[in-house]
Amino acid sequence: MQIAAHSLRARQRLTTLIACAALVVAGACAKKEADAKNPGGGGGAAGGAGGKTRTVVLAPSDVAEAKTGSISDGILITGTLRPLDQVDVRARIEGDLTGVFVREGQRVSQGQLLAQFEAVTEQSSATSARAASAAASADLKQAQWNLQQTTDLYHAGAVSEADYRAAQQAAEAARARLAAAEAQQSAAAVTARDTRVVAPMSGVIDKRLVDPGEHLARGADMFTLVRNNTLELAATVPETRASSVHVGERVTFSAEGREFDGKVARVSPTIDPSSRSITVYVDVDNENGALKGNTLATGSVIIRTVSDALIVPTTALHQSADSGATYVYRVNTGVVEQVPVVVGVIDNHAGIAQIVSGLKGGDRVVIGNVGTLAAGSRVQIVGGDQPAGNRRQ
Repeated sequence: MQIAAHSLRARQRLTTLIACAALVVAGACAKKEADAKNPGGGGGAAGGAGGKTRTVVLAPSDVAEAKTGSISDGILITGTLRPLDQVDVRARIEGDLTGVFVREGQRVSQGQLLAQFEAVTEQSSATSARAASAAASADLKQAQWNLQQTTDLYHAGAVSEADYRAAQQAAEAARARLAAAEAQQSAAAVTARDTRVVAPMSGVIDKRLVDPGEHLARGADMFTLVRNNTLELAATVPETRASSVHVGERVTFSAEGREFDGKVARVSPTIDPSSRSITVYVDVDNENGALKGNTLATGSVIIRTVSDALIVPTTALHQSADSGATYVYRVNTGVVEQVPVVVGVIDNHAGIAQIVSGLKGGDRVVIGNVGTLAAGSRVQIVGGDQPAGNRRQ
């Protein structure tokens, strides 16, 4: 019995030792896991105070340098570039087309033959009208000669007054017949001329709506001709900036991935009551045909230009959610500083802004979306420590 009791106590002590060992191992594993999650922590407040500051990795293109340059104060405009002149060429007569000599995209000169109607009947009518006019002219000459002779005889007392007045009436009738014949000749000549469809101005054929052999009614559409050496941009300007826009001001805009210049040609004299804006018309020189009609363009009406301004990209600007104040993230010896700034002119088209105060030339600022930043964050520029230049100046 004593041996059995001793064996039982030994087994109980062994079980207790195994349980204690398991608790020690579990505690060590938990501490190791906690240390892995908080490598800088030394426990409690002291560990938090002694933790390492997070380092933000930036590319050279994520940092720009504040530079001195010129910036334009402009009003953003967007619109469609349309040909200044567009003409729809229509049939002036009814008839059958015998030939069409141009196609879409072809450049033509003023007076160039575009199409030809069947002209046999019209040419015959014109020839007949010319003959009738010539006959009427001869009749008038004969009547005038008879009148002259009758006048001399009447003054000599050789003919009666009735014969004299009859000669006068005959001359007047001959003159009227000549006028009618000449009018018919002009009308026939116009009809014969209209069998030839010619370009009313120099330009480019935009649409060709007819083919040889077609029978066309008078007034039917045949061609659309545009003159695209000058394009017009019609854009709206808010009422609040309407008084700032004047004829002759320079306009810079981009279309089809390229930059162009133009000038304000006209300004609407009234404000649209529905949109509370005015319409501005900009003439754009396009002698080389680089721009196409109906191209969408975005640009700015340049109101004034500020020289020697301190400039940063607009993507460097941030606004406080609480106060609405504008600030930038400046990089100073590898540490981010949140610096309040006063902004002057903003050129949204160029993507740059004037800094009136808060920065100096050579300061480096973070641009674009690089994640969460805060004052005191450390930054590391990978791939070079040179900041990106202002993207447009």
